[in-house]
Amino acid sequence: MSDTSLAGFALRRERLLVLGGLALVVVLSWGYLLAGAGMQHEMGGMLMPMSSGPWTPGHALVVMLMWVAMMAAMMLPSAAPMVLLHAAMARQRAGARAPAGLSAAFVLGYLAVWSLFSVAATALQYALERLALLSPMMQTTSLVLAGAIFIAAGIYQWTALKRVCLQHCRSPFAFVMAHWRDGPRGAFGMGARHGAACLGCCWLLMALLFIGGVMNLGWITGIAVFVAIEKLAPAGHWLSRAAGALLVAWGVATWLAA
Repeated sequence: MSDTSLAGFALRRERLLVLGGLALVVVLSWGYLLAGAGMQHEMGGMLMPMSSGPWTPGHALVVMLMWVAMMAAMMLPSAAPMVLLHAAMARQRAGARAPAGLSAAFVLGYLAVWSLFSVAATALQYALERLALLSPMMQTTSLVLAGAIFIAAGIYQWTALKRVCLQHCRSPFAFVMAHWRDGPRGAFGMGARHGAACLGCCWLLMALLFIGGVMNLGWITGIAVFVAIEKLAPAGHWLSRAAGALLVAWGVATWLAA
């Protein structure tokens, strides 16, 4: 077998391994969410949400793990093209000498950023519960707050920061060329940098979960699909702005209904 054939085989094998690893993490994350993410307890023979109650360190950890699983389930699919390109470039630059685990380091860096976001989301959930603004189903009880979240998320879709972050997420090749770092530490840093851009792109969209219900699988799926489309579809920029206008209108309608 020629060197070219061997290189092509190695690249295809690595691509399958990366895709398989990402799919495994996403499937496990969705499975954890479908199983209740530790956020249910039995009462009178029925499973009830466990969002209300004393915020012990153990409960806070369960809530944070729920958010981490949600972010992995929602964000990793749309990050797959960037991870695959990073793996291909690492193989091209180092050939057979490419260090093992570079893709894993990249994904860990990416998830580290979203894990920090999960800590902040847990703190916000705690604050909303203490203010009696969150129901046991983990959705806001205030139409005024819901309208404000809709409007804020909609306006953000039109900001320069959103545009820059979205362009970063939509341009894997430009990112890899501009920010390449060798080795596992470099891969982790690149993953964290990409995660920061994705966070800048999507953080207010995640706040919509407090309206539909933090553990509402329909809302989780809907937001995840929208994030993937605005990052990957050819007309993603225009879709992002159209969604912004729709969210503002939805927020105003929510305020009028309050």
